[in-house]
Amino acid sequence: MTRASPFLAACLAISMAVVARPALAAEAPFEPGLMRLAEVLGSLHFLRNLCGEKGDQWRDEMEKLLDSENPDPERRARFIASFNRGYRSFGGTYTQCTASATEAI
Repeated sequence: MTRASPFLAACLAISMAVVARPALAAEAPFEPGLMRLAEVLGSLHFLRNLCGEKGDQWRDEMEKLLDSENPDPERRARFIASFNRGYRSFGGTYTQCTASATEAI
């Protein structure tokens, strides 16, 4: 298990516990947590690039998530939007690699 795996597990657990909005009738109860996970993966992908690491580890993890969920086109678009939101939000916050960013990736 990599160092980032516990971080991802913690992020997923926290996001599932913090979600305050009620689930839509057609939405599974775990859907907000999966969307949050996609957002975290996007954030980690940004940090990995910012800190000069090579490869697409977190983007590949996103692809695995999409493959395992096999979403319809609308749901797939929501996953991708969440990933991109995470990437953009960290892009607006981090301009250089920090010690905490290195630890996260």
